[in-house]
Amino acid sequence: MASGLVALLDDIAGLTKLAAASLDDVGAAAGKAGAKAAGVVVDDAAVTPRYVSGLTPDRELPIIAKIAVGSLRNKLIILLPAALLLSSFAPWAVTPLLMLGGAYLCFEGAEKVLEAIRGESHVEEDLTTLDPATLEKQQISGAIRTDLILSAEIMAIALAEVATEPVLLRAGVLAAVGVAITIGVYGVVALIVKMDDIGLHLAGRSIAVTRAIGRALVHGMPVVMRWLSIIGTAAMIWVGGGILVHGLEAFDIHAPAKLIHDLAHAAGHAVSIASGAVLWIVTAFLSGVVGLIVGGAIVPLVHIAGTLRGSKH
Repeated sequence: MASGLVALLDDIAGLTKLAAASLDDVGAAAGKAGAKAAGVVVDDAAVTPRYVSGLTPDRELPIIAKIAVGSLRNKLIILLPAALLLSSFAPWAVTPLLMLGGAYLCFEGAEKVLEAIRGESHVEEDLTTLDPATLEKQQISGAIRTDLILSAEIMAIALAEVATEPVLLRAGVLAAVGVAITIGVYGVVALIVKMDDIGLHLAGRSIAVTRAIGRALVHGMPVVMRWLSIIGTAAMIWVGGGILVHGLEAFDIHAPAKLIHDLAHAAGHAVSIASGAVLWIVTAFLSGVVGLIVGGAIVPLVHIAGTLRGSKH
C-alpha cells in the first residue's frame, strides 16, 4: 500500500515536472514570437484610437473594452483554430489568405487618403446623422474587422516561429501571444484616449507643476489624437503593402522585396547615426508606396461594383 502511494506520488511529480517544462517552452517561444510581431503590434495600437474619435468621452472606455473582447475572439476563436488547421492540412493557403487581408488594409487606407486629397468629408457627415447606439455599433464593427486582419498577421508571424513544434505547443504559444498582445495593445489605447481626462484631473490640483502638466495634456491630446488617426491610416497602408510584398516572395516574385531591401539598406548605410531607424523608416515608406498603389487600384473597382449593385436594386 505504501509502495503504491509512493509510486503514485512519483508519477504525479513526474507529470508536474513535464507540465512545468512545457509551460517554460510555451513562455520562451511566445516571448520570441511576440518580439517578432512587435512591428504589427505598434501598427495595431496606432490604428485603434481612430475608431473612438468623435464619440462622447464617457463611451470611449466601454467601446475599447468591446473592441478588445472582439480582438480576443478574433485571435482565440477564429484565428487560432484556423492557423492550426491550415498549418497542419493546407499550409499553402496561409499566404494567399494573408495577402487578401493585406489588400483589404491597402484599400481601406488608400480610400481615406484619396478622400483627404479630394477634400471629401461625406463619411464624417454621414456618421453625425446616426444615433449614438448605431454609430457605436458601426465603429466597433469596423475596428474588429480591421483588427482581424492585423491579428491574422500577428498570429501568422507567431506561427512561423513554432511551425515545426508539436500541435499543443503551437496552440499554447499562439494563445499566449494573442492574450498578451491584446492586453498590451488595448491597455495602451485606453491610456491614450483617456489622457485628456487625466490632464483635466491634474489641472485641478494645487501644485503648480502638476497643473501645468495637466493643461499641457488637455491642450495637446486633440493634436495627438489627430496624428494618431493619420498614423493609423498610414499603418494600414504600410502593413498591407508589407504583407503583399512578403506574400509575393512566397510565390518566387522577389523583385519588389529585393528592391525595398536594397534601397533601405543603402539609406541605412548612408546614415551612420541611427541606421537601424533609417532602415525601418525606408522599408515602411516603400511598403506604404506599394500599399498605396495597390489600394488606389482597388478603390475605383470597389466603387464601380457598388454602383452596379445599387443600379440593380
